[in-house]
Amino acid sequence: QVQFVESGGGLVQPGGSLKLSCTASASIATIYAIGWYRQVPGKEREWVAVIANDGGSNYELSVRGRFVVSRDNALNTVYLQMNRLKPEDTAVYYCNHYYDNGPWGQGTQVTVSS
Repeated sequence: QVQFVESGGGLVQPGGSLKLSCTASASIATIYAIGWYRQVPGKEREWVAVIANDGGSNYELSVRGRFVVSRDNALNTVYLQMNRLKPEDTAVYYCNHYYDNGPWGQGTQVTVSS
């Protein structure tokens, strides 16, 4: 099963932006849907966004209108553009197969703080 490596996290002030990348170990062209997830220590991992092979996407309510998910099958990479970030977006962000999650990667830490 294709595995993913997340990158692009960091420290950003409230209202700022970050773009996360999710690079696959092999082609993602045949993976119908890839999801972004996040987890805060002590809480369960939660779904954030999903993108299908046809470009269709969906978002968790709290990020809708602020986050944009995209994919580049030629680069085997999925992106998460995060805008107007809020302190409550602070978490470790992961990507994975949307249907039938595979092993989780290390994730990338996003910290929104002044």
